[in-house]
Amino acid sequence: MSCDLEPDHTNEALELEYQLDAPPEKVWRAVTIPALRERWLPDCDLSGAEPESSVTGEEVRYRLRESEPPFRESHVTFKIAPNEAGGTRFRIIQEACDDRRMQPRPANSNGRCLMRAA
Repeated sequence: MSCDLEPDHTNEALELEYQLDAPPEKVWRAVTIPALRERWLPDCDLSGAEPESSVTGEEVRYRLRESEPPFRESHVTFKIAPNEAGGTRFRIIQEACDDRRMQPRPANSNGRCLMRAA
């Protein structure tokens, strides 16, 4: 028996696309109004309650944080556009945050600059 599974590339984006019957305005409210968003994306999963960025009616981006160690973080972007049927083309894109920015640095770190004696 052989295993043809590819390695888990956690830095690659996960993209999902849905065609919804609801109009874009309704989908926008569902992803941006906290009381509605909480039904399917609980605040406990968010790194911050406010979006990191948004383009009204088109795109909103949140930062997510795992609830258990190692507490990895990712960005999730919701893209909303009308589709031909009068509904919504809804795209969800999740990307891992750059782990290098999250690495601990020694307290005496000076950016690896060497000091010369005068």
